[in-house]
Amino acid sequence: MAQHSANSRNHSSVRRGVQAGNPGMTRILVTGASGLLGLNFALTYSRRHQVTGVVNAHSLTGAPFQVLNADLAKPGSIGEILDRVKPDVVLHCAALANVDQCERQPELALRLNTDLPEEVARATADRGIVLVHISTDAVFDGKTGRYTEESQPNPLGAYARTKLAAEHAVLQAYPEALIARVNFYGWSLGGQRSLAEFFFNHLSAGTPVRGFTDVFFCPLEVTVLAETLMQLVEAHCSGIYHVVSGECLSKYEFGCAVARRFGLDEGLIQPVSVHEGGLLAARSPDLRLRTDKLAGVLGSPAPDQETSMQRFFELYQAGHPQQLRALALGVDSHISG
Repeated sequence: MAQHSANSRNHSSVRRGVQAGNPGMTRILVTGASGLLGLNFALTYSRRHQVTGVVNAHSLTGAPFQVLNADLAKPGSIGEILDRVKPDVVLHCAALANVDQCERQPELALRLNTDLPEEVARATADRGIVLVHISTDAVFDGKTGRYTEESQPNPLGAYARTKLAAEHAVLQAYPEALIARVNFYGWSLGGQRSLAEFFFNHLSAGTPVRGFTDVFFCPLEVTVLAETLMQLVEAHCSGIYHVVSGECLSKYEFGCAVARRFGLDEGLIQPVSVHEGGLLAARSPDLRLRTDKLAGVLGSPAPDQETSMQRFFELYQAGHPQQLRALALGVDSHISG
């Protein structure tokens, strides 16, 4: 297997135009472009680059980027799309991310979370296209925390197992690929996809909600994540990176942070243990990841929690949630490109 080090890419085999400060527009292809991650990536990058978003079950009328409807699970589909779009960079966000559904449908999880990323890796490698594959912090069992990129993964459930298998498959097929282990939140099409939306929706309605005091993570707001990933692409990074916040907190503390930033009642959040949650799939309790490797590329610490939460709040003030819902409804969203 290829080494997971910060090797420079072979520039002769990678398309030009992916450099910091390059005045030209980079052609970017985003898979899973109707999901929370892919849609916000596509919107963020479309302000500076030429973006094509691949969707399957949804249409995005009025999006400020090209939208392709395609079933990536169909054999040969990804190659056809790459030859049509000719992107400089592919961000592979498409995945079966519902951890409980992965437990119920392990074969589907394997197809979408492992086999498909391997196909994307082979297709991009064959064409010399930069690949950013989105992985997860859940590859670790969460028993100790403070994991580095070299720490030994130990996935607990079907989702995490298929995502870890994808890391191995992608690097085997394309050693120069960039794999980002992430944890993120943000505004989504339906307004109910992320943990931040969960807390915001319940607290805004004055509804009591529970927050786990014994589950720790390092989430980034999704547009902050998008910007951070592009810095890694422009630096020609490859291998595995932990692209998360440099600060970690419990799910309960995160909910309180949402409440405070939006002026909501954090007293509505009941502190409980994850063992009281009644969840089907096992959750890793301590997913604090070290970001030293990321900070070395950025030349500064990884984004902190305040920066991320402030962005989440500013997007709300700017009407971003309503603009996203307008896309789902096929209404002119007035999102500037």
